[in-house]
Amino acid sequence: MRIVLCQSLVSHAADPEFVFLTGDLGFMALEPLQAVAGPRFINAGIAEQNMISVAAGLGWTGFRPWAYSIAPFLYARPYEQIRNDVCMHDMPVKLVGNGGGYAYGVMGGTHHALEDYGALLCLDHMHAFVPAFAADVPPIVDCLMRFNHPAYLRLGRCEAPNGFQVPGYAPWRQLLAGNGPTILSVGPLVGSIWGAVSFLPESQRPNLWVLTELPIRAGEIPQDFLRQVQQSGTLMVVEEHVAHGGAGQMLAHALGLLGAMPARFTHRCALRYCSGYYGSQKFHRQECGLDSESIVAELTS
Repeated sequence: MRIVLCQSLVSHAADPEFVFLTGDLGFMALEPLQAVAGPRFINAGIAEQNMISVAAGLGWTGFRPWAYSIAPFLYARPYEQIRNDVCMHDMPVKLVGNGGGYAYGVMGGTHHALEDYGALLCLDHMHAFVPAFAADVPPIVDCLMRFNHPAYLRLGRCEAPNGFQVPGYAPWRQLLAGNGPTILSVGPLVGSIWGAVSFLPESQRPNLWVLTELPIRAGEIPQDFLRQVQQSGTLMVVEEHVAHGGAGQMLAHALGLLGAMPARFTHRCALRYCSGYYGSQKFHRQECGLDSESIVAELTS
């Protein structure tokens, strides 16, 4: 997704209000953007707190800054600057975190972003965008270029199954229809789930939805989704994020406000490090029951 992000930003780099800051990252990926943006492409160095404060200052003077780093370096280290400099003043700063969830695998917990959008959405005016597929990135970038508030863009690896047609971008999209439970997934891991559950018999096949924009507000939940939740009586939320502050908690709260909680609610989320070991993203997903095999096993049990 990082390559698609760069291509999308290149098309906007001629805008004199556009400025891009990187925390000394993006080698062999962001050079086309650097070439087009020129002096409005700033390597802020390994100094994330300063980078965010500079971005906020640029926003105050009329620029529309983007700040980029590995996800935990972007939201955790400079959290105070995001809170005080960006969000309290509602600056149009776009935070781009590469490698959401367990994406950085064996590099360990310091490089994993498991509580990112939950922590950031506690702050004033913040919104989060979690593209599920590479094709989602250009329309999200177009949206963010016009977005006048702080935003967090969480990038991952596109996992769209081969031969499947990804529907046009929308915050809520139904990918699959069936007569089984209703599943809502956030981010790229929906791709592997989509490919696996599509081959189930119709009686077990879920109504599979993907969500790409947060927070969840009760009045913005699609009526088709609510109807399917009520008909199936079973809802599963799957996200590569801890339970606290995640989409599962947000959705449960929204459904409670609407009086629409199903009889059965399951939240599959990041459980941090069940075995105490670090491994690949696939390894951690399996430990947490976020892999497609675990989802299929629950649907067919």
